[in-house]
Formats: sequence, structure tokens, C-alpha cells
Amino acid sequence: MSGGRQADAAAITGIPGLISFWDFQERDGNEYVAKGLHPYRLKEMNGAAERVQDGVFGAYSVNVTHGKWLSIPRSDCPELNIHGPQAKLTVAAWVNRAVIASRGCEFIAGIWNETARKRQYGMFLNLEIWDSAEQVCGHVSAVGGPTPGYKYCMTSSIGATPVSKGEWHFIAFTYDSAESRAYLDGRLDQREAFNPYSYPDGLFDGGEEGADFTVGAVNRSGEIGNFYNGLLGGLAVFNRALSEEEIHSLHQQWTGKS
Repeated sequence: MSGGRQADAAAITGIPGLISFWDFQERDGNEYVAKGLHPYRLKEMNGAAERVQDGVFGAYSVNVTHGKWLSIPRSDCPELNIHGPQAKLTVAAWVNRAVIASRGCEFIAGIWNETARKRQYGMFLNLEIWDSAEQVCGHVSAVGGPTPGYKYCMTSSIGATPVSKGEWHFIAFTYDSAESRAYLDGRLDQREAFNPYSYPDGLFDGGEEGADFTVGAVNRSGEIGNFYNGLLGGLAVFNRALSEEEIHSLHQQWTGKS
């Protein structure tokens, strides 16, 4: 369990390999502009999201309620289009899950379209495969469609610890072109056979017609779903796999705890 004080945005923007970092401190409008080298704009979808005075990198966070999500068109965020046999990345988020009954998988962020078979990478909670529930999941795909022999994509690092609701947590996943790793509150949430998860196949190239970058939901079964429910206090994407030490340092900088 994390929390207790606000984090310093400079601790994120100073890390090598940062693509974009959103702190969700905007006061007006329906777009959230990233800090870092690439100021990509997350746009609110299906109506405005509530701004809440309970933040991580400032006074505020965004309350992503069921049915709402954020998105950037693929053509507007080329650096987030991470793919290929040598693909490397980190997705990190500060989340406070809503205290409601879980409604299935909850997508946090990534480039992932199941309907069009254009999966690349995505961080989920509560993925509900391989006897999992409520944990952090780092989904990766080299084929775009379902894993051969299965109905769904099954290639994912999955932690061992349920992510509790009603309190702030720092969650992350990394991919270094060999393994996917899922982290909870600054530590590798190790689980035999699934975290780390061996996957040397790289990431799918969706091409010009590939998936958009979305936050809080994905396109699946012909419609938007897998909605995240809760507060989002920060989101960062890097073009390299941060080390365990770096991820632990980010957590420690926020909480002041070792």
C-alpha cells in the first residue's frame, strides 16, 4: 500500500528514456498534455472525467468512472508506437481503484485493440487468465491476435498480489524484448512461471491502421470495454525497461519508505 505525500514530477521527467508523462493537473479543457520530450495530448472520451482533489503529483487526479476513457490517435503519438523484435518499454501509473465490485478486466494504458487484432502492449488489472484476479498484468503480443491455440491473448506477466481498492498504489510493467515484468508498489511482484514472464518474441507492428493509445479502456469484442474504475494520479511511458532499482526508487521518492 502506497501514499502519504505528493511526488515530485521532476523525478519522472529526469529519467532517461521518458517518452511522455501525464500528471493530470490541468484545470480546464478536455485534454491532458504530457510532460517530457513528447507533449502528447490525452483526450477525454464519452464525456468529461471528473477532476478530484486527491492527487499524486499535485492537488488533483482524474476520476475515470465506468464508461469513460482517454485516448490519443495513433498518428498523433508515433513514439508510443513501440513494436518490433527489439522493442523495450515501461508503463508506470499511480492508481487508486474505486471501491466497487470488479466488473472484469481493467485496462490502464497501452496500444491494444483486440477487435482488430492489433495488440501490441498494455498494462491491465484483474486480467483473469492463468488463475489470476486483481493483480497487475503486463500484456505483450507479437502476433496481434489471440495466442495460437487459445481464444484470447495469453502472453502476460501477472503478479501474485491483489491490488487493493480505496488507496493509492504505484503499478508498473516493463518489457526488455526478452521478459515482461509486473511491479506493485516499487517491487517485482514475483509469481512462479508468470512474473517475470519469458517472451523473447518482440511486439506486433500494427502499421498505419494499428491501435490507438488508450487509457482506461480498450476496443474488444467490437466495442470499447475493460473499463478501469478509479482515480489516476499519474501515467508515464518510457522507451526502455526501467530496472528494479529505478522502479523502487520512484516508489520510495513518492512514499518516503524503503
